[in-house]
Formats: sequence, structure tokens, C-alpha cells
Amino acid sequence: MKRLLAVTLGILTAIGGFVDIGDLVASSLVGARYGFALVWMLLLGLVGICVYAEMAGRVAAVSGRPTFDLVRERLGPRVGLANLTASLLVTLLTLAAELAGVALAVELVSAVPYLLWVPAAGLLVWLVIWRVRFETMERIFGLLGLVLIVFIVAVWRLSPDWGDVLHQVTAPKVPADEPVPTYLYYAIALFSSAMTPYEVFFFSSGGIEERWKATDLATVRINAFIGFPLGGLLALAIMSAAALVLNPAGVSVDHLSQVVLPTSVALGKFGLGLALLGVFAATFGAALETALSSGYTVAQYFGWTWGKSAAPRRAARFHVVVLVALLAGTALILTGLDPVKVTEYSLIFAAVALPLTYLPILVVANDREYMGERANGRLANVMGTVYLVIVLLAAVAALPLMFATKAGQ
Repeated sequence: MKRLLAVTLGILTAIGGFVDIGDLVASSLVGARYGFALVWMLLLGLVGICVYAEMAGRVAAVSGRPTFDLVRERLGPRVGLANLTASLLVTLLTLAAELAGVALAVELVSAVPYLLWVPAAGLLVWLVIWRVRFETMERIFGLLGLVLIVFIVAVWRLSPDWGDVLHQVTAPKVPADEPVPTYLYYAIALFSSAMTPYEVFFFSSGGIEERWKATDLATVRINAFIGFPLGGLLALAIMSAAALVLNPAGVSVDHLSQVVLPTSVALGKFGLGLALLGVFAATFGAALETALSSGYTVAQYFGWTWGKSAAPRRAARFHVVVLVALLAGTALILTGLDPVKVTEYSLIFAAVALPLTYLPILVVANDREYMGERANGRLANVMGTVYLVIVLLAAVAALPLMFATKAGQ
């Protein structure tokens, strides 16, 4: 039972990373537009986040120090500040979209316009962060987000031709009527959604909140290699459901209501209700994750006391940053910006920031002064280096593709 509960940090992190509001819509949009032709990129990103999450968690467990603290010390304040600035801006954009996602889920149930729910969503997220213990929070929302398994059930009930599906996955082709740059734009967005910077910051900081030690490396790996793949499986199911229902019908996706439509087709109102509950839990969990990550990164860089495990008086500046981030995210969405577009842009900007996130983690994970005999082995270094090259290529291509395709239009 302890091992089962230990994996909930990875589940919460994975659901926040793979199945937030932007990824819900992006996965469905890609499935509806390209069928199964971009599954390979989702799987590529999944392996990458597992590799680096394990490194970040291992560094936190062995050193007992958070990521930004070590980055600032090892690489200097300028590199750390560049990392902080880039990741914080991306995280704030994502937080705004998550609050909108919570509100959109409630709108689909209540028929009350989502903008009226956004302030309530922000207040509720703050209350949970302020009052609920970290372990309780991660277990409730991590496990509740698993209701999204309804998408897996929906795919099974749709009874696809699995041979044809496997062929599309293993021999992907750009549709004849789709420009190659647009295909690559969405490929980078999917990859970035799997490796968004705040995931590793939240994962490693959460490990310190749970007081991981070098003896807890098995727990670190359970979280990294079970929790994250589970999030990837849910994202894959959402993409597959759209590919099976929306792609043949020629339906394009630009709203949350279209994301959950396949569950209604396959399972009726009961399936739709479960999908909406899962969407609410996933976006709310992601809002918690991004709000806390904002506080974690700033407090760790400046050396402040931080974390939910610290008394609010001792970690006052950390809580102020979290509150300011929530207010900023709420205000951004209340301007009327499309929350889906906000998140899609955040994914592209995240792609640009990926090297600043993962290079320092790879460097610190190899530093025997911090890690001793727990430093990276040959396999971890090979995988880490390969993915560092991939994120560099994604960073270079992201903005030109966004401008060339007019953000995937």
C-alpha cells in the first residue's frame, strides 16, 4: 500500500504535464486532424520526461536540495536567473490556462459562462494550497484524475481495426492536404507538452516536501517510470478517441466540449459525466502544480524558506509568490483571451526554454560532489545527451514554425 500511495506524486505530476487544458485540446486536435500520425512524437516526449524526471528526483533525494538551489550554485546566478525567468513566464501562462480549464469544465455542467467561474477557481486553488497537506493534496487530485481512464474505455468500446491503427502509428504519413511545416509545428507542441519545464521542478520539489532521501530512490523511480507513463497513456487515449470519432467526421477541435465528445459517442451520458469529472480533476491538479511551481522556483533561486511543509509564517514570501501568480493568471484569463490559445503558445515558448531547464539537470546529476556514487551512469548520460540534442533542435525550430504556420492555422 505504501508503494501504491508513493506513486501519487508521479501521477499528479504526469496528469498535470500530459493532461492539462491545453494538452486535452491539443491531443484531440492532433487526433482529429492527423489521426495517429503523431503518436510517435508523444511517445518520444514521454521517454524524455521519464529520463529527466528520474534525474531530477534522484538529485533531490541524494542532495536534499531543490533544483534551482543547485543550479544557481553550480552554474552561477546569471544562468540560474535566465532559467528562472524563462520557466516562470511559461508556468504563469500555463497556470492561467489551467484556471480557465477548471472553469470550462464547470461551465459544461452548469451552462454558466466560464469567465464567471475563473475567480472562484483561483480562490479554490489558493485555499487548497493554503489549507490542505501536500500528501493529501497529491493523493486526492492525482488519483481523482485517473477518472480520465474513461477515454481508454471509450477507445476499447469503439472497436477500432487495431492492425490499421498499428500501421498508422508505425508508418506515419503527413496527410496530402496538410503542409509539412504545420505538421512539424504540432509535433513540437506535443513534444513540449510532455517535457514542460514545471514538471521536473514540481517533481523534485515535491520529493523534498515528502522528505525523500537516498534510501528512497526506489520511490523516485516508481514515480518517474510508472506515474509519467500513466499520464502519457491517458494523453494517447484522448488522441486516439479523437482519431477514431472526430477525424472520420471531419470535426476540428477548438473547445473543451469537442474533446469529451468521443466519450459520449462511445459510452453515452455516463461516460460523458466521467470525462467531465476527470477533466475537472486534471486541470485543477495542474493548476495546483503550476501555482506551487511558481513559488518553488522563485523561492529556491533567492534562497527563501519554501514549501507547504513549512509553517506559513516561515515561508511567507513563498506563499506571497503563489498568491501573486494565481492573481496574475486569473487576471490574464479575465481579459477574454482564448485559454486554449494561451496554452498552445505556452507550449511553444516552453520548447524554446527546454535547453535552459534540462542542461543544468544533466550537469548536476553528473556532479559527484553532490551525488557521490549516485551520479549518472552511462545509460542515463547517453539518454540525457540524446534528448538534450532533441530539445535543442525543438528550441531552434519552435518560433520559426509558429510564425510560418500562423500558430498551426
